[in-house]
Amino acid sequence: MGLDNPIHIAFLLILLLLVFGAKRLPEMGRSLGDGMRGFKDAISGETPAAAHPMAQPTALVTQPQPETVAAPVQQVPVQQVPAPVQAVPTPQPVMEQLPA
Repeated sequence: MGLDNPIHIAFLLILLLLVFGAKRLPEMGRSLGDGMRGFKDAISGETPAAAHPMAQPTALVTQPQPETVAAPVQQVPVQQVPAPVQAVPTPQPVMEQLPA
């Protein structure tokens, strides 16, 4: 009654495929793998830079970029926008001084 039966695992995979779709499943698996790898690194105390050193590029070769000519700008008619409505100031209550 567990996941030890291959038919149960196949049924679960088909259900996941129907619910999430074929496009989303690889993304979810990749995200889950990255999360598990990060969790393992955090528990063991390793830093990602020490665990997976990246090769540094030796020299970058730059290729000359072709000159581009700017296309002429086409004038687009501007629509008139109505002026914004200005708020009318509300009168402030007058504080009268009472005789002492």
